[in-house]
Amino acid sequence: MIAVVDALPLVSDAERAQLLSAPRSAEAHRELMAQVPAMRMVQTGGSAHPGPLPATLSVVAWNVERCLFPEASAEHLRPLAPDVVLLSEVDHGMARSKQRHTTAAMAEALDMTYAFGVEFHELDLGGPTERAFCEDDFNACGWHGNAILSKVPFERVTLIRLDDHGHWYSAEVGADPEQPRLGGRMALAAVLATQEGPVCVVSTHLESNADGAHRAGQMQILLDGIDGFAPGIPVLIGGDLNTGNHVPPDFDWRGEPLFDLARQRGYSWDFTADGMTTRPSLITPHPGRVMKLDWFAGRGFAPLDRKVIASVAADGTPLSDHDAVWCQLRRDS
Repeated sequence: MIAVVDALPLVSDAERAQLLSAPRSAEAHRELMAQVPAMRMVQTGGSAHPGPLPATLSVVAWNVERCLFPEASAEHLRPLAPDVVLLSEVDHGMARSKQRHTTAAMAEALDMTYAFGVEFHELDLGGPTERAFCEDDFNACGWHGNAILSKVPFERVTLIRLDDHGHWYSAEVGADPEQPRLGGRMALAAVLATQEGPVCVVSTHLESNADGAHRAGQMQILLDGIDGFAPGIPVLIGGDLNTGNHVPPDFDWRGEPLFDLARQRGYSWDFTADGMTTRPSLITPHPGRVMKLDWFAGRGFAPLDRKVIASVAADGTPLSDHDAVWCQLRRDS
């Protein structure tokens, strides 16, 4: 059962010590996940306008790569006048992002309400380029996850976990020992009121350190979870699906089985503009990594417009290693 809360309970020092000393196995990871209540919670906050949303919706999906610059990122989206923003890789109480609740900061800057769910509890400060941004040697909360921002209140919201075996914790699946994390890939789903009836929006992030078959399995879990949460209403999924991010990477997204899997369930990929969606950033300065990772999939909607939004601020600062994707849509008639 997923609880909706105003604040996430922190991991204590004793619990963190247990997380660090436990066997790096899938079995141990599942037991530890059950002991951390925040893994079964969605935090909500911010401000909402009276509903409903208009019939024609403006929606952004953006992997903000820890969200080092919440206010600048919000300002970057303002010209799009988004009704909904689907975020991934947002920090909450991490040293690398100045211990800020980056989702709450973006929501405040855009005058929106938010829902935040934990993908990972980070047990360290991150990789070498991330440590360069740390002024503290500890994380105040250690949360990292996905979020949904909305102009109107959520009618319902839930968290859908896509794995529990500890892909970034367990040595059995080759987890990186330098970036230990409790948790796994997940999605947030919310029902919102529009002038033409309720719709479901979903922010998700699929596994990067895996192959297409693994991501297709995560997509299957996600689609089943959405059908259980919001049956019979239009759905828009947006996020970083890590398509083509194979091991070893070949950056070719076209053979990913998740595309046909979603089509078989009635989803269209026509909400996503052509073009690659990655770029070098302050954390990921790799100009050779040019990929198409970020997508929308919709069911029960008609796409009206779409584009890729370069994630470079007016002063030239790269805000993320991902460009944002934007679409305008309305319910199918």
